[in-house]
Amino acid sequence: MAIKFQYNKTSLTAIGKQLKARKQALPTLKNKESALRVSVIAAKAESDRLIAELESALGKYDQMAALWNEFESGLIKVEDVELKTVKVAGVKTPALGEIQFSIQPFNAFAKPAWYADGIDILKQLARLGIESEVYKEKSRILDYQRKKTTQKVNLYEKVQIPGYQEAIRKIKRFMEDEENLSKASSKIVKTRHAAEEAEEEEVS
Repeated sequence: MAIKFQYNKTSLTAIGKQLKARKQALPTLKNKESALRVSVIAAKAESDRLIAELESALGKYDQMAALWNEFESGLIKVEDVELKTVKVAGVKTPALGEIQFSIQPFNAFAKPAWYADGIDILKQLARLGIESEVYKEKSRILDYQRKKTTQKVNLYEKVQIPGYQEAIRKIKRFMEDEENLSKASSKIVKTRHAAEEAEEEEVS
């Protein structure tokens, strides 16, 4: 990315301000990048843990397969999922709130005694599945923001800061050369003028 500038004091001041702003922002961006990296790992680990817990629970209830055949399909369903917003390293991420289930009425006397337990088990399995998906989405959002932050850190560190520093060097060098030329020109003019004055005195 080429830094646009002009060889004057106004441009030098403007570029100096840009450089200062980026140098000040860089440590904050690096801290954010580190925090996001740690948060991505934590969110992914939690998602994996919940999936493993869900698979373990499903495996545990496999032995009840014959009983599940007696369970009415559509007896329980997820009605609504409440999602909250939680900030992690300044990034808005989802967090699971309440899960609303709707349960069809059934005759507790006519149905097996384990029906109520079966409903609780399905609620637990549904929560594990939904929560693992929420953490997966949290991990995806955080990782996307981490990549964006890393790009910004690289842009500042490897492109813009060196670019502004180089531009400042070029402007200063130009202004110094211009000043030296001006001084040299002034000296030549003075010397010539003095010589002319001396000649005029000799003539008179």
